[in-house]
Amino acid sequence: MDLGEIEPSQLRGPHRVEGFGGPRRGGEFRASAPASRVTFNRRELDHILRLYGRKVAAGEWRDYAIDFFKDRAVFSVFRHSAEAPIYRIEKNPRLEHRQGAYSVISATGHIVRRGEELDRVLGALDRSLRLVAS
Repeated sequence: MDLGEIEPSQLRGPHRVEGFGGPRRGGEFRASAPASRVTFNRRELDHILRLYGRKVAAGEWRDYAIDFFKDRAVFSVFRHSAEAPIYRIEKNPRLEHRQGAYSVISATGHIVRRGEELDRVLGALDRSLRLVAS
């Protein structure tokens, strides 16, 4: 079964992804993903991990997983590490010119928000209570 065809929440146990890691000459290891996989860049990961840190500090989130597939990259957020993800932040370059490459998907599969700008899409998860002065 191709890992690019199944949802990250369906993965159970250790899965070996071809092309990652492995020793090279001199005992060195490769740290980069193969060019055929979609990944998050440093700026995108910075935004996602900043939100993740705030939610962990608030006690709402507890664990995460990052998956790189042929067609998309997925950052899954867990309330408890033994459960299915409560949210998935996905980057799908094929949808970039249509609906936007980024989306936030709930545990039920409902698309919470989709768009072209990661910050706006993450805003759906970063709602905080605000005091309104009268």
